[in-house]
Amino acid sequence: MPAALRRAFVAAALAWAALLVAVPYIASRTHATAFGAAVVVAVYSAGAYVCHQLPDRSYRLWTAQMPVCARCAGIYLGAAASAVVGVITGARGLQPSVDVRSPERLALRLPERLALPASALRARAALLLAALPSAATLVYEWSSGITPSNLVRFAAGIPIGVVVAWLIVSVSEDQVN
Repeated sequence: MPAALRRAFVAAALAWAALLVAVPYIASRTHATAFGAAVVVAVYSAGAYVCHQLPDRSYRLWTAQMPVCARCAGIYLGAAASAVVGVITGARGLQPSVDVRSPERLALRLPERLALPASALRARAALLLAALPSAATLVYEWSSGITPSNLVRFAAGIPIGVVVAWLIVSVSEDQVN
């Protein structure tokens, strides 16, 4: 089952990234089919659920605003690319795991109920590092009053998508083997 879930995740990541580009094209056409209109409404609605969709923070393609902001677009593009690369290369980022009962569980010598396997600690560290560029753009904006460009926000989102997709694919790869 995990192999099927990994394939489904990769397919969904690719489909969502493709839809984020295709839907503005469909929305910019003067004569959309009923199916095309339904896809546009569904994707923009899903985008509204996960993103603020502010016009000045979103790219415009073919005269239509993308369904998500520039940062979210970076996250989803990064996730799609990372998922594909992870499957092709057989991502194995979380091995080996340290047994929480072993003396090597943590240098802090946490009680067993609080100790995390080394793989979980590495995953959390990777997520924290991936979020730093986005956090830096927020700190910059809040402290200076200047909004970073969409290109900067897009680039800051890519690491988050890359790491999250890499973790998902590597965990599912670990489960398969």
